[in-house]
Amino acid sequence: MKLNDFKYDHLATDVAALKTSISNKLIYAVGKDPIAARPQDWLQATALAVRDRLVERWMKTTRAQYAQDAKRVYYLSMEFLIGRTFTNALLALDIHQNVKQALAELEVDFDQIVNLESDAALGNGGLGRLAACFLDSMATLGVAGFGYGIRYDYGMFRQQIIDGHQVESPDYWLNDGNPWEFPRPEVQYRIRFGGRVEREGNVTRWLDTHDVLAMAYDTIIPGYATEATNTLRLWSAKASSEINLAAFNQGNYFDAVENKNHSENVSRVLYPDDSTLSGRELRLRQEYFFVAASLQDLVRRYLMNHTGFEALPDHVAIHLNDTHPVLAIPELMRILVDEHQVPWAKAWALTEKVFSYTNHTLMHEALETWPVDMLGRVLPRHLNIIFEINADFIAQITTRFGEDVELMRRVSLIDEHGERRVRMAYLAVVASHRINGVSQLHSELMKQSIFADFARLFPERFNNKTNGITPRRWLSQANPSLSKLIDNLIGPDWRRHLDQLAGLARYADDPDFAAAFRAAKHVNKQRLAAWVGTHLGVTLSPDSLFDVQVKRIHEYKRQLLNLLHVVTRYNRILANPDADWVPRTVIFSGKAASAYHMAKHIIKLINDVASKINHDPRVRDRLKVVFIPNYSVSLAEIIIPAADLSEQISTAGTEASGTGNMKFALNGALTIGTLDGANIEIRDNVGADNIFIFGNTTQQIEALRAHGYLPREIYEQNAELKLALDQIRDGYFSPDEPQRFQSIFDTLVSWGDHYLLLSDYASYVAAQDRVDELYRHQREWTRRTILNTAGMGAFSSDRTIAEYAEQIWHATPLVQDLN
Repeated sequence: MKLNDFKYDHLATDVAALKTSISNKLIYAVGKDPIAARPQDWLQATALAVRDRLVERWMKTTRAQYAQDAKRVYYLSMEFLIGRTFTNALLALDIHQNVKQALAELEVDFDQIVNLESDAALGNGGLGRLAACFLDSMATLGVAGFGYGIRYDYGMFRQQIIDGHQVESPDYWLNDGNPWEFPRPEVQYRIRFGGRVEREGNVTRWLDTHDVLAMAYDTIIPGYATEATNTLRLWSAKASSEINLAAFNQGNYFDAVENKNHSENVSRVLYPDDSTLSGRELRLRQEYFFVAASLQDLVRRYLMNHTGFEALPDHVAIHLNDTHPVLAIPELMRILVDEHQVPWAKAWALTEKVFSYTNHTLMHEALETWPVDMLGRVLPRHLNIIFEINADFIAQITTRFGEDVELMRRVSLIDEHGERRVRMAYLAVVASHRINGVSQLHSELMKQSIFADFARLFPERFNNKTNGITPRRWLSQANPSLSKLIDNLIGPDWRRHLDQLAGLARYADDPDFAAAFRAAKHVNKQRLAAWVGTHLGVTLSPDSLFDVQVKRIHEYKRQLLNLLHVVTRYNRILANPDADWVPRTVIFSGKAASAYHMAKHIIKLINDVASKINHDPRVRDRLKVVFIPNYSVSLAEIIIPAADLSEQISTAGTEASGTGNMKFALNGALTIGTLDGANIEIRDNVGADNIFIFGNTTQQIEALRAHGYLPREIYEQNAELKLALDQIRDGYFSPDEPQRFQSIFDTLVSWGDHYLLLSDYASYVAAQDRVDELYRHQREWTRRTILNTAGMGAFSSDRTIAEYAEQIWHATPLVQDLN
């Protein structure tokens, strides 16, 4: 049969057809009688019925890619935080109402089964959510793309808060199965570790390795308002041999399965605890595992249509989302040189044209490095290749600049200070034809700081691609009340063309529209308050100002600065109980890495402060604090639309971009933030009067540090700050253990306050006072929130991906006739 001979029967999407499909799936795929079916069974059946309608598009798109010999973009990322798939698929197919009605006629509660779907535990923070938004936009724009990552059995962890402490447990997100994925047992690759390298003439062999199998699982990524789809391919580790049968028959049951368990640990959890040597080595194995499988897979796909590798850069673009996938560079070199006998120089020239790299951090300590000894033990052939790449690179530097030893030391891929380590970000820069930052500020600072030497060596490689978010997920799906209002005013096409939201600006002073905008926000606040009441037993008033900081818990994101203001506000209320206080609800959420003790300590402090304030009768409803556990995409879809104030308060020069700031502003929250990351571009797009900017700029911070920053002086001179810090230090919020938070006090006052919280404290509190004053004037507050939503057109991930496709990947959209 020829490629285009097979024809599809289009599956209808009317209510009657959907009822039939769902019923058939329940009986013949799930194996349940409707009388005995649980809500989970109905969810499974409905998901399978919806998936069938995506499969048609998927098959036709794949055929179009092959027929047009399209250039494919392979997006390599350790995280893909895709959230729930069900409602996103309904949106892409435009069948939400029909499915809801079909289920109603089958006497099934749509809302109940929607909330049964687990979030896919494939990521943790902004890095993974960005990757998910990008896959959505690639499909929507018709860019032929593959996402490659790991199918984690248990995610990072499920966060519980017990007695105020973060407690980690496995996230059993796959317990009820995953109807959206297609297991591919026929797609398996052998991934090698350890062993030794043997050279004979021009031939290099990697021998005596310990092997793991990588098996593919595919998930369809649908585009919006298009027939185009793409694929997320995730790898799961399988033992190369299931059990040692001889050992099993002898009764040595542990020994019989030890190899299987050890092999399959590679895909158990996201970011294993790296505070131990074994944890760090497991993370290294994870990173190589998924890039090795992905590179073998994409090379196999390329060779289906081509002989030789001359055309590789014309048909393959590999994008590295941060440093986690950088081992793909020596892996491609190994495949080309060792397995296909491509000469080294030619292989390197191809590699430079294929790879591009996004950097996500300006902090040297966050740039990934691997000990030479560990890399040599786990991946000896790759260490050889990295040494050869480095030798060639240093030779080029010497040719251009002579024997500049300091320059060679600074740019070498091997850090020779102390324990010798491989600098993975430097390897990415040397091998990639394009390196981008993710906001205008970040991209400039990147060239001035961590990659300053490389920016002088390769100025043409560096560029900016400001992050974006998909409006389908983060407004249309997350905020139906506001979406409906916008649809009625300017039509529905903003989901593909977010710049159309600019049309809202002319209604900012319209009292009827403003009232409807406020009403939509109130609906979202009621929804969040109901969720918190049901799940946490805390009563929130939707009439209070919802002040929200939801993100990974990290010192540079400065949840502690937020908390210092909370304590200051609490003290002010006690000192002036009869003042006209704006009622405020302060909401925190986010996970701390399991080995990050200070971040976990901050979570405990937040919860202790919340307990004190929420149970103090003198405060009444003028201040509430709540920590929402186990932050996820589906929780974000409830929290973000409810926010009045968005806390984006990182130390200037530390946050690469942020995407939470974009989601909040798109949903009509006002931002309080520093001039950091994409906050600057948000200010420029929504107007400086419509954002609360505070704190030191990057230049001021540099000057402060250069002249000797003295946080203790600030502590001694600011009475409100001193009181708050003394209360934290002396056990006011932890009477059962008065010394519990001594280390937090010391970090801020005695040990240097690395992220300059105390320096920004007075400016931050003053900005919060401006927030209160504006919130008292609801018409003006609403006018500014409307202008925030109206100004967010530039922050669509569709715009970002269009720039990547044109300027970095050189990938044109498919020409599709998929009907």
